[in-house]
Amino acid sequence: MKIVFLEPLGLSVEAIENECVNLKKQGHEVVVYSDRRPELNIERAAGADIIVESNMPLRKDFFDACPNLKMLSIAFTGLDHIDMDECRRRNILVKNAAGYSTEAVAEETICMMIGLYRHVIENDRVTRSCQGPAILPGREIAGKTVGIIGMGAIGQRTAALAQAFGCRVIAWNRTAKQVPGVTFVDKETLLKESDIVALHIALNNETRDFLTAKDFTLMKKSAVIVNAARGPVVNTNALAEALKNGTIAGAALDVYDGEPPLKNDNPLLTVPNTMLLPHIGFATREAFELRLGIVVRNVEEFLS
Repeated sequence: MKIVFLEPLGLSVEAIENECVNLKKQGHEVVVYSDRRPELNIERAAGADIIVESNMPLRKDFFDACPNLKMLSIAFTGLDHIDMDECRRRNILVKNAAGYSTEAVAEETICMMIGLYRHVIENDRVTRSCQGPAILPGREIAGKTVGIIGMGAIGQRTAALAQAFGCRVIAWNRTAKQVPGVTFVDKETLLKESDIVALHIALNNETRDFLTAKDFTLMKKSAVIVNAARGPVVNTNALAEALKNGTIAGAALDVYDGEPPLKNDNPLLTVPNTMLLPHIGFATREAFELRLGIVVRNVEEFLS
């Protein structure tokens, strides 16, 4: 079969080809593209039986142009960029790379908590401008209450790291779980008691706009939000207003309603006390290497 990697997945072509040695020995053709060019996806996928890619949107026009396609091995956790209805209609198997970024995203979440509390971006800006000492004194996350919304693998790992920093951890999840040191509460209680709210829920019809203007009014004025899940689980305009009006104290975001680069009219660009990252939570060398192994194993299992 013809297996096409539409992008190098953050690694070298050589690294991917080395991981695919067994596939080649079995007689399969493996094509690896050295750059990421979404506008060329249809051209590059010509004749493919199996496609490997991360988070580039694949919609009906793509599947119309790929009549031989039998499998998608997605080097990503979420699948909201894939037209799953088309895949089901065409009997195309879709496998994700579940678990590859658990450590990376959990560590980034803690990084954003500390970044907000210690005003890292603002103090860096002052230092570079040679204007003198720090703008603002920081705060410590030790002793604070961290409320985690969504307790899958990433949420649970974030909880463990937060506890290591001396935080009290409470959580909301669609179904209660037994997680060491974590107290499960309802959504309203979590919002009222948390100093830091961290989002780790998947995006679906039930979780879109999970946090809106009404929810922000329940929170402490000193509270901050950290979102490393999906942008649309938080209403963008409501969050911008809450930050502008001082309803909450700050927000650190790695995800948005749409992938970066952000549009110039995004209201989050001009509100205070924000840390805006370009969706890099998953992007560590260790995570990239782990997910390559996962996507190739998924292909091998399909072929077997």
